[in-house]
Amino acid sequence: MLENVLALAEAGLEQRVVTRPSERVARFEATGVPVTLADFSRLWRLPTDNAIQAAIASFKPDVIHHWMGRAGTFARKNNYARNLGWYGGYYKLERFKNCGWQAAVTADIVAHIVAQGAPTDRAVTLHNHASLEPGAPVDRAEFDTPADAPLLLALARLHWKKGLDTLLEALAGLPGAYLWVAGDGPLEAELKALAAKLGVAPRVRFLGWRTDRAALLAACDVVAFPSRYEPFGNVTIEAWAAGKPIVVADAAGPAATVTPEVDALMVPKDNVAALREALARVIGDQELAAKLVAGGRAAYEAGYTKEAFVRNAMALYQRIDEAARAEGK
Repeated sequence: MLENVLALAEAGLEQRVVTRPSERVARFEATGVPVTLADFSRLWRLPTDNAIQAAIASFKPDVIHHWMGRAGTFARKNNYARNLGWYGGYYKLERFKNCGWQAAVTADIVAHIVAQGAPTDRAVTLHNHASLEPGAPVDRAEFDTPADAPLLLALARLHWKKGLDTLLEALAGLPGAYLWVAGDGPLEAELKALAAKLGVAPRVRFLGWRTDRAALLAACDVVAFPSRYEPFGNVTIEAWAAGKPIVVADAAGPAATVTPEVDALMVPKDNVAALREALARVIGDQELAAKLVAGGRAAYEAGYTKEAFVRNAMALYQRIDEAARAEGK
């Protein structure tokens, strides 16, 4: 949501954001986007309802974009024709019952929305975009990693859904390869213990939470994305934007986004042998790696750039505004 709002602001779209207090507020305000703070509490809705109503009354928006499920539950019924719900995952349509329009990050999620009863002509795909700014690579020596070693990168929360245990098991059969894991989460101790048990701990670096994804991507050779559950997965388009080959598991989001053997290699979830084989193919075949990079770049340029997001979002907003005006709303 943050990067999408900032991209629209950069393109000149006038916006007002109602959001919970967080580090995002400073970034909104630095870009000139006015912010109204609300807690979005489910238990005491009145203060948030009042904040949203006041923002709408003063700003008089053409479209009211409800980013994610909790925001959707605060959509006001009398703004139905101008309310847009946005799905970053497989949410229930009930959360957006007061939204006349629905948008989702993948076509598969759109089908999920329609199956729950949303009109097909008012449920659309609106992809995320990769917001990476190119930068110098992180110095591998900073993490005691040989400059000439094949380097895998996983950008993921340390959670069961992300399948990092399968990646560690795959690494055990890739002698000489190193792995950087950027992220934090509840399984940190468990994953470190597994790395030690598998004998790969000397080749694994747990980097913790990072804000320099572009620099990490620039430093790696292959991006590994073995998630068991992933509604979309920005990692895919970030790898494409960074010009890095990627190996994904067939979770719903990546499976709906990549074209196997063209812009990524895709393997079954929880299949250690297949993941190891795919990573070994990319590491050992420079022509294949280059082919995947070229395919990823083409896919990225076709639909996942900031410009593509802004173009598609603005067209959708215009469509919503025109339909509401035609209905006298």
